[in-house]
Amino acid sequence: MSVLTLLVSTLGKATGLLTILVLVIAAVLNYIDDPVPAKYTSMAEDLETLEENFRQQNRSCFILGATGETGKVLLQQLLDRNIFSKITLIGRRQLTFEDKAYENVVQEVVDFEKLDEYAAAFQGHDVGYCCLGTTRAKAGADGFVRVDHDYVLKSAELAKAGGSTQFHLESSRGANKNSSFLYLKVKGQVEAEIEALGFDRFSIYRPGVLLVERQESRTGEWLTRKFFSVFPSASMSVPIEAVARAMVSNTVLQPEQKTEILENKAISTLGKSAKKCEK
Repeated sequence: MSVLTLLVSTLGKATGLLTILVLVIAAVLNYIDDPVPAKYTSMAEDLETLEENFRQQNRSCFILGATGETGKVLLQQLLDRNIFSKITLIGRRQLTFEDKAYENVVQEVVDFEKLDEYAAAFQGHDVGYCCLGTTRAKAGADGFVRVDHDYVLKSAELAKAGGSTQFHLESSRGANKNSSFLYLKVKGQVEAEIEALGFDRFSIYRPGVLLVERQESRTGEWLTRKFFSVFPSASMSVPIEAVARAMVSNTVLQPEQKTEILENKAISTLGKSAKKCEK
């Protein structure tokens, strides 16, 4: 009995077919490379200087989605690298932290269904980070659109009105407003609508498969992550720590244009450059 046949018989036809599909897609996309700007491959030596210069500007930021997998790591990265004088978490509930490193983190509790009533929470920040999101399986189609589109777009609108000049959005590989797949279509739509708001800088991060041990995980998702953990692909997967590092590092870089899109390989490369600078 072959390995693939064993997978199908043990895990069920649907899961087995999903696993086979992942293998085929990975084999094909292994030959597809995302373009990586030169500045991401040659910045390790300059990153500490860039961060120190940024730190001297006494800027503040907010994070949406700090309870999610990327948001939690992003918050830790921002605290460790200390490039902002003030960090604010905007979310639906108050979080409890035991580590003293979090004692100066400001928290704003909002009702995402009535965000206009909480406009003050978005005022006075220079930079906004959005890692907000859910899944169709968890929230249903309508719930997914409400969170990943409506909440995200309204937050961006309030941030722009509140004075933020930079907005950093965690999106997804394959995001396309014209896609026939709901997930990718919604991601692409919200990217386009936030771009139209006219931030001085709008950075979009499109990671592939996020390599992380989720507390909530379905069999197919678990298999996909395990596959890419064993057979990593620079175009298809990236450790969640690399995404967070890349978002922080890219913040201190001078953008070449107002809107920039970092595909999976660029995120991975930038994340690795930042890791080299960690002590």
